[in-house]
Amino acid sequence: MDLVAHPRRGRPAAVPRRGADGLGREFRRFACAQAASLTGTAMAGVALAFAVLATGRGGAGLGMVLAARMVPLVLMLLVGGTAADRFGSRRVMLGADLLRCVAQAAFGLLVLSGSRALAPMLVLAALAGVGEAGFGPGQSALVPGLVRADLLVRANATLAMLRSAATVLGPVLAGGVLAWAGRSDRVGPAAVLLTDAVTFALSALALRRLVLPEPVRAGSTETFLAELRAGWGEFRTRNWLWTTTLHMALFNLLVWAPYLVLGPLLAARDLGGAGAWGAIMGCYGAGALLGAVVVHARRPARPLPTAVLTTTLFAAAPATLALGLPLVAVCGGAVVSGVASSACGTLFAAVNQRRIPPALRGRLSAYGSVGSFGLGPLGLVAAGPVAAVVGARRELALGVVWLLAAAALVATLPAVHAKGVDDGERQPA
Repeated sequence: MDLVAHPRRGRPAAVPRRGADGLGREFRRFACAQAASLTGTAMAGVALAFAVLATGRGGAGLGMVLAARMVPLVLMLLVGGTAADRFGSRRVMLGADLLRCVAQAAFGLLVLSGSRALAPMLVLAALAGVGEAGFGPGQSALVPGLVRADLLVRANATLAMLRSAATVLGPVLAGGVLAWAGRSDRVGPAAVLLTDAVTFALSALALRRLVLPEPVRAGSTETFLAELRAGWGEFRTRNWLWTTTLHMALFNLLVWAPYLVLGPLLAARDLGGAGAWGAIMGCYGAGALLGAVVVHARRPARPLPTAVLTTTLFAAAPATLALGLPLVAVCGGAVVSGVASSACGTLFAAVNQRRIPPALRGRLSAYGSVGSFGLGPLGLVAAGPVAAVVGARRELALGVVWLLAAAALVATLPAVHAKGVDDGERQPA
């Protein structure tokens, strides 16, 4: 791995100076920019909902805008991952940030103008989804260039803490801005969306100023599709990778998608309404922050099987609803599931980054994301009809039973459990 020239001085990049946490100045610079960007994105989610609802299109219009972002996000993940491997993660992430900056700024100005047209909102939401599809795989490939291999768990835990804190803080800040705007359905949402655009610009600036080593790619004669196919070939030969991806895909289909659909329904019916669901989600965010803090402070000796077994903690949130427990217990379950969310994400990311060669990280990260979340929309659509047949609580309970059994099984598979697999040692597939 060679060093790239400093973007301003044209000299080889020096080894980054490291602080007390060992993560280094370049990682801290990147993390600070991500903290701002993630907070802006969390704020924008609230503002976007109110901006679309102000058009008079109701829940159907909001659903269309959310889908307009989600569909290109899923479809373009593989393109984003392949581009990160082909052209360099920083270059692709820069383009993704700038695209999202322009899309959010245009969305904010559109709202500020008082336009009620839905079509431009759909286009801008789709552009934001494309940008997100380029940024995610690129980040997975970039982080190992910012820290030593033995600090990857700590680095990913730091990013998870920032993501969790933004999930809690962003909606609060957005609510404050919307309250400040009073009855105006333009000024408040527009201000939040424009703020989000600024945070994307800050993220792009931080990326531009990073000094980091990058792999030197010889001029590839392969086509883009050939590299995509090569990535799939590499993905399916790694048993530990596709097994854990399949585990998370079925988890999202059978456990988490039903929870996201049936949770608000049960909260409205039995726990007091929207306020109860808001409290549950707030506790989930707090748990995610706690989980990131724990993993940051203590790296488990066996990250991969630990991550798989930790997915059992996701059962706490749907289990408390399935049992018909009171709100305080359901909130406690949400905290436990939140811990699982950030802990699992951090550990899986660190294992992937240590075991996957730099030239493949973008593509294999993208295949993992598509595989993990690809069945989620089906689960969201099917949750209601299935609940109508078997009952909402029973559907959640069945998902919990499946999760506990599946996690125990996957954790014992040789590709996952074999000693040394977590330390990057070469293992049989």
